[in-house]
Amino acid sequence: MSRPRTSRRLALAVPAAIGAFALTALPAFATSTPAQIATSKTNGVAYLKSLQAADGSYAGSGLSNEWAFSAFAAAGTAVVDVAPGGDTTKNARTVYRNLISTSGWPSATPVVTDYERGTLNAYAAGIDPARVSASRNLIANVYSYWQTAETGYFGPSSNFNGTVFAALSLGGAKTQAGGTRIPQALTDSMVTRIRANQHNDGGWTFSKAEGNPTALAAQGDVDMTGAAMAALCVSGVPNTDADVVQAKNFLKGRLATTGAFNSMYGVNTSSNGWGVAGLNACGINPQTGDFLTASGKTPIDFLIANQFNPAGGFKYKPADTSPSAYSSIDALRAVAGGGFTSAPPVPVTPGAPQWVAQSTFTAGTAAKLALTVDDGAGNLKVCSVAFTPTGTTTTLGDVLNAATTSATPAGCVTSVTPSSGTGTVTAVNGKANSGSNTWKVSVDGSAFAGALREKVINMGDTIALRWGA
Repeated sequence: MSRPRTSRRLALAVPAAIGAFALTALPAFATSTPAQIATSKTNGVAYLKSLQAADGSYAGSGLSNEWAFSAFAAAGTAVVDVAPGGDTTKNARTVYRNLISTSGWPSATPVVTDYERGTLNAYAAGIDPARVSASRNLIANVYSYWQTAETGYFGPSSNFNGTVFAALSLGGAKTQAGGTRIPQALTDSMVTRIRANQHNDGGWTFSKAEGNPTALAAQGDVDMTGAAMAALCVSGVPNTDADVVQAKNFLKGRLATTGAFNSMYGVNTSSNGWGVAGLNACGINPQTGDFLTASGKTPIDFLIANQFNPAGGFKYKPADTSPSAYSSIDALRAVAGGGFTSAPPVPVTPGAPQWVAQSTFTAGTAAKLALTVDDGAGNLKVCSVAFTPTGTTTTLGDVLNAATTSATPAGCVTSVTPSSGTGTVTAVNGKANSGSNTWKVSVDGSAFAGALREKVINMGDTIALRWGA
C-alpha cells in the first residue's frame, strides 16, 4: 500500500459463480438488525476465506488481500484459524509471518505505507509487529521514515496518507498486553500534523494541505476523512473533540438517502467502509442519530444491500454484477464494527496461541529497534537503530552507542555519556542531567525510570528516552 486506497478501483477477479447469488433485500425504512449484521458477517467471512490461495497466502503482488486480516479480526475470526482445506500447516498467519520475515519483503523500493500496512495486518493476525522475526521489526521500519525537517510526518509530507497510517498503525497496534507502545510525545506530534491538514469542510484528502489555503479550502474525501478521524481517536482524541466533530459533520453532509456516502469516487462500498470505520474507531454509532436518513437508511444498510448472499462478497458499486475482493474487505470490517485494525481473537484451532512473537535476539543476526529521544524542549527525534546483537538480549547503552552511527534517520543520537561501561546515563546529545531533570527511559509504554546503560533491552522493545523531572 504505497497509498492504501489508490489501486482499489482495480477490482480483483473472483469466480463468476460467487457473483451470481442474488442480493439480500432489506426491510424498507429500517436499520440493519443484529441478526442481519450477524448474517452479513458470517457470509462475509466465508467469502474472504475463499480468497485464500492454495498455499495459504493472501499477500501478493499489486493490491494485497492481506487487508482481509483486519476484517477477520473485527468479525471475530482468528487468522490462524483460516487454512485452505483445513490444512493448519498452511494457516494464513504462519504463511504471512514467513512472508514478511523475508529480506525481500515488501519490495526493493519500499515506502512507509508498506510497513504500516504490515503493522496493521500483522497485529490483527496475532503477530506482534515489533517481533515478527529476529530480523523484522515493523515498528522500527515505520520509525525509519520519520521526517526530521517536518517533525510529525512519516514519509514525504506531500503524501499525507503516510502520516495518517503511521498514527493508525503505531497507535492501533497495541502491545500483547493491550497497552500503547509509543510515547505520548510521538503521538502528540502526529496528532498535530493531522489536525493541521483538516480541510475547512471538516474532511481530509490523501495529499498534504497544511499551510496551503487553496488545498485547505478544497473538498475533503470521504475515504481519507474516515481514516484521519480514526487516527485521531486511536491516538486518544475523544469523539467530543472539535476536529472529530467536524469530521463527523463532514460525513453526515455527504450522506445520501440510501445510506451511501457521496464520495469523490461516486457512491461505492469501499468509501462507505472507510467512512464507517472512522465512525467505529471514534465510538460513533453509524446507525443512529446523524447517520439515520429520512428514508430510514444508514451506511450499514447500504453496505449490506450491496452484499451477495449467501456467497458473502460485496459489490464495489451498486451496478456491479460481481463482488470486489478489496471492497468486500472494507465493507465487512465496517459492518463488523471495526476500525482499521482489531486485536486478534482467541483461536479455536487446538494449541494455536493468540499471539506469536520472536522473544529473543539471535546472536549474529542483524536487528532493528525503534527509538525516540525527547529532550524536554520540544525537540523530538525518532529513528530505527540497526545493530547486530551478540546475545539473546542487549543493553540500553549498546543501543544508544549503535544509534550514533547506525540510525535511520541519522542524528537521533549524536553522543551519550558515559559512552561505555555501566551506570546512569548522564547526558545525551550534549544535554546533561540537572537536578531532578534527568534522562529517563520507557520500554513499550512502561513508566519512565532512570536511564541506566546496563538496562536490559529485549527483542522488539520500543524504547523512549526522555529528559525531565
